[in-house]
Amino acid sequence: MQEIDVPVLIVGAGPAGLTTALALRQYGIECLLVEKYAGTAHTPRAHIVNQRTVEIMRHLGVDGRLLEVATPPDLMRNNLWITTLAAPEVGRLEAWGTGHERAGDYAAASPSPMLNCPQTVFEPLLMDAVREAGCDVRVRHEFESHEEDDRGVVSTVKDLVTGETLLVRSRYLVGADGARATVLSQAGLTVAGETAIAHALNIWFRADLTKYLAHRPGVLAWNLAPGPLPTGRLGTLICHRPYTEFVLAINYDPEREDPTAFDDATLAARVRALIGEDDVEVEILGSAPWIVNAQVAPTYGTGRVFCMGDAVHRHPPANGLGLNMSVADAFNLAWKLALVLKNQAEPGLLDTYSRERQPIGAAGVARALQSRREFAAVSDALGYEPGQSVAEGQCRLDELTASGPIGDRRRELLRRAIAQTNYQFNAHGVELGYRYETGAIVDDQTPQPVPDVDSELYYRPTTRPGARVPHARVGRGATECSTLDLVKGARFCLLTGFGGEGWRDAAAAASAATGVEIDVHLIGHPDGFRDLYGEWAQRREVGESGCVLIRPDRHVAWRLGEYTTEAPHALMRALGQILAPASIPQLAGSR
Repeated sequence: MQEIDVPVLIVGAGPAGLTTALALRQYGIECLLVEKYAGTAHTPRAHIVNQRTVEIMRHLGVDGRLLEVATPPDLMRNNLWITTLAAPEVGRLEAWGTGHERAGDYAAASPSPMLNCPQTVFEPLLMDAVREAGCDVRVRHEFESHEEDDRGVVSTVKDLVTGETLLVRSRYLVGADGARATVLSQAGLTVAGETAIAHALNIWFRADLTKYLAHRPGVLAWNLAPGPLPTGRLGTLICHRPYTEFVLAINYDPEREDPTAFDDATLAARVRALIGEDDVEVEILGSAPWIVNAQVAPTYGTGRVFCMGDAVHRHPPANGLGLNMSVADAFNLAWKLALVLKNQAEPGLLDTYSRERQPIGAAGVARALQSRREFAAVSDALGYEPGQSVAEGQCRLDELTASGPIGDRRRELLRRAIAQTNYQFNAHGVELGYRYETGAIVDDQTPQPVPDVDSELYYRPTTRPGARVPHARVGRGATECSTLDLVKGARFCLLTGFGGEGWRDAAAAASAATGVEIDVHLIGHPDGFRDLYGEWAQRREVGESGCVLIRPDRHVAWRLGEYTTEAPHALMRALGQILAPASIPQLAGSR
């Protein structure tokens, strides 16, 4: 039996596992990544990549590759409601922050755009980067079991090609093995929530649909064909490569249909029904059944085992949060593992992973479930009812083009229903504005401000501890970057301004005491970065001499309104609380 000793064993090469591996390698931590399948995703599955995920890819140095292969925002613009692609559309919404009313909000919030990139493209990109970073990656290796002891975790992994069993000893085990989550169940963790909300089949196909979509580019086209059709009607069209590669997601009744028995001719016929014309050439690339669940684990870890991604939160596809929350899980845990393994933090820091990420996962699942329920209002607005004949449904649909009170009422109902879907397709506050309320932060107990806008639809920058640090454009010489870019690797970063020069010595003393490196930048100061457009001054929420301390994952750890003689002691105490003081005896004498 081959034995391997490695600091971290990661199970699963999906977005969460790959992001964890890449981050750990960039932080200088060895890890072993095992995946039971022969490679990465074999069907497109998740595809919306929101700004926070693109930012994380930016921090990991692979956003350039992602931008090259992904669909850019201008081709994601339109959400369509159709009866068929060939027929006049029923409605349209500008989505994913591309609309005239929202584009400025999204551009001001982040240096990174929204993108559309299916897992069949996103995962291989990450896998290449992980291998280039020197990670030990073993595909066709299946995790079987694990046990914890005083030294760490001992796992058995089976080589599915040779049949050999590997014994892997690691300090920590990360379960990123998806919804069937072996690591989660073996660790005694569970998920709770609604199951089997719907049964769906993804039909992956290639066809030239340029004439139907090039004049109204977008990612999603929702079917509203009249008649006694099941939920989803003729299906939802998802554009993965404009305008030649798509997925058609259809619903099916598991008691009456076996989707694995559908042949290519049957699948192509379903595609052509949605197109509305029979002479379009359709090449079936594959199909995959899946179940819509809305579940979340009460806790994401126990002992030395931590789970993430679909293992701990299973989203309805509304809002496109699943992949993005999986990547954020990984980015949250990786820096904490790195500091603990480098003896720069107490292992208790790892307990903050679940405390921070679980509430965000639960909120995301709840939002997706609510969006799914709200979405039904669109077909309700058309007057569709269960069991209607095609003629009856068409009669209601025709009211959209009728003059007089009946037509006015039908059009108004449809406008309202489509506007409600902004909570699914333009939920900027959900995507970017979440905040950790407890964990590896030191809250300054400032009152929660009263929102001036809907906090789900709109992102408002803040430096309150737990929030992602606001993006502001800063520069030095001819170089322009974001405040998010000032954080490097597994280092902390302290931002201050005029009168805050003393933070340099304070940070140096804190680094010497903890071993954690802290970079100090004076924004606006001649010795630092220029505040190019005054954005940092508008968003910092502390005085010029105050400070904002940022964690490696770009979330605010602590802040102080101004620099005083007590400020160095306050910084030392804050770091002690964040890193867990039991591992840092030097802090015991600080006030």
